[in-house]
Amino acid sequence: MEKQHVAPMKQVIWFAIFNYLGTAIGVISTLFIYPKNKELLGTIRYIDNISQLLCPVMVLGASQALIKFYPALDERHQKQLFNYSIVSVLVTSFVTFLGLTVYAHLSTDPYINLVYFAFPVAVALAFVELFKKQLQDLQRIAVPSLFEKIIPKLILPAAFLLVLYGGATYNHAIWVYIGGFIFITLFTAIYLFKYYKPGLNYRFKTLFGEISRKDYFRYSLYALAGSLGSLLAFRIDGIFIPNYISIEANGTFSIGSMLASTLQIPAVGLFALYAPVISAYLKDHNLTELNVKYKEIARLLFFIGAVLYGCIFLGIEDLFRLMPDYNKLKDSIIIVEILGFSVLINMATGFNGEIITYSKYYRFNLIAVGILVALNVALNLLFIHLGYGIAGVAWASFISMTIFNISKLLFIYKKFGLLPFDGKFFKMGFIFLLAGFALYILPQLGSHLFTLIYKTTVYAGITVFVTYKLRLVYQLNVWVTQALKKLGIKQ
Repeated sequence: MEKQHVAPMKQVIWFAIFNYLGTAIGVISTLFIYPKNKELLGTIRYIDNISQLLCPVMVLGASQALIKFYPALDERHQKQLFNYSIVSVLVTSFVTFLGLTVYAHLSTDPYINLVYFAFPVAVALAFVELFKKQLQDLQRIAVPSLFEKIIPKLILPAAFLLVLYGGATYNHAIWVYIGGFIFITLFTAIYLFKYYKPGLNYRFKTLFGEISRKDYFRYSLYALAGSLGSLLAFRIDGIFIPNYISIEANGTFSIGSMLASTLQIPAVGLFALYAPVISAYLKDHNLTELNVKYKEIARLLFFIGAVLYGCIFLGIEDLFRLMPDYNKLKDSIIIVEILGFSVLINMATGFNGEIITYSKYYRFNLIAVGILVALNVALNLLFIHLGYGIAGVAWASFISMTIFNISKLLFIYKKFGLLPFDGKFFKMGFIFLLAGFALYILPQLGSHLFTLIYKTTVYAGITVFVTYKLRLVYQLNVWVTQALKKLGIKQ
């Protein structure tokens, strides 16, 4: 399908705007509201981690299978595949609930009752994930991000305020939080079915006459294992910290994790839009175009990530010093710096995960994720045992994620002969290192506010200007040229 070879940048821009709007709300809440009750924050983050782990079990690889098998199907069978995915999520959600009920009766975990709060969130996430994958094929990712990124950022602080000032209990706050995800699912479904009419064809025999049932289930199970493993690796901190350190420490860690995650917003949007494009390139064996996009997107994401991370690294101490709850926030600074750098590395390596996922080598993801999980668990236990606390948990995540990304890079190079790096990439790396070091050693001013403004502004200005003048990122030059033309500065 021709549309799959064009990823509209407008959707990425709106996706980023909605995400950063949600992030802005989240940052304000993180700085001014969440530190007032870290126990509640730790509890909700624990529920969130459990729901994120349950979600891929309920999806059972169906969302990734949509992208994988769509290029091989005509429109009628694509709709059948979507309907089959809905049925699959419903069935697996019911089976998961039964399994959770049995586990809850047998477990001695003091927080086990929280799984019943996590379940409805997980069901909502599963359907949102499925609907978003269908919207990716329609090249419409912006509006769903409005629902997904704004509503939770409004609901969660509202729940906190109800507890802090409205006399609500923790359970009331948690149900408010769950209600937000139910609304997200409803709004996403309404938006999807406005543009997509799958019909009510639930006879799937003809569907599996077009694609092999064995291939579908094999791919789905590998996708499930990969997704579950990735989430376990990325969310393991939310399990270890409450059980081995404290629920309050989990709140402190989550503040740093939330701030660091703001870096990856552009990457999430681009990866979502390019997933169908990558799948189509691989189906057509078009490695030449894939190589061009691989390098182009890696440079763009590295540029965006390095600008944002440099500003965070240079300014976070001064920013937190301006906050009334500095003493409650200061322990999160090291978490932001470590996890933020991990996110930057992930962005700089481009869409290597998508290339593997939608190729015939998708099984490698399971091996890589297995290594990631084992390494992350081992490092978490080691660093916590050595007394490094939540900083040790952050370092465990950084080390394991770096090795994970390197393994995927080497695999792609071995199988496809592709790398996301080129000369322009390394020139950018030198520019960012030099600018960051120069601004870091410059003296502090008498005011934290003025120091924050001048260091971040000068760093961002220098790096953007030099990158633009050297024409290192194609999209940057396009955006700047268009902006200058609109201002009447450049013809």
